[in-house]
Amino acid sequence: MRADSLIILDFETTGLSPDMGDRAIEIGAVRLENGEVVDQFQALMNPGFRVSGFIADYTGISNTMLADAKSCEVVMNEFADFIQGSNLIAHNASFDKRFLDAELARIDRDYDGEFSCSLLVSRRVFQDAPSHKLGELVNYANVESGGNFHRALYDSEMTAKVWLAMLEDIGERYGVFDLSFEQIKKLAKTPKKSVNKVLSGWANP
Repeated sequence: MRADSLIILDFETTGLSPDMGDRAIEIGAVRLENGEVVDQFQALMNPGFRVSGFIADYTGISNTMLADAKSCEVVMNEFADFIQGSNLIAHNASFDKRFLDAELARIDRDYDGEFSCSLLVSRRVFQDAPSHKLGELVNYANVESGGNFHRALYDSEMTAKVWLAMLEDIGERYGVFDLSFEQIKKLAKTPKKSVNKVLSGWANP
């Protein structure tokens, strides 16, 4: 599977940990095929309890907006169908994967793709960036933006643009334009000092 053909997703949630009872309140995702956005998924979901004022302010998602939303169970069943057959990326994937796994476990669903992290990859590809937060990377990579961060679909769209900018940067610097998802997973775990050697090796196998 190619590194530019996958699904990039983002959750907004009631807190930091599903183990502490937190739930998803929005999912957004974009599907890339050969570096082009070909589909998207966005839905608010009602967690069954009120969100805190802090979360409402942080995400812009109010209890009023969630009152008419479908339940987490309904939305996540739809999302499980959407992601089958695709590898997955999120910015700070450990967070999003925890919520994806927890929400799907509640409805006895799973997914067949592999997961990797654009944050970890960015620390290796854009080593000179002042920060590897999504907003900072958008600026660093000169990505066109104009929406509200901390809404799930917008964050996935921005992550997709940063992701493609990283793949383009690797291509321009090393002449490697057709990375596989397995190579990206390896790159995400490569020590920073070894990144140049690894990418150079892929350019000249």
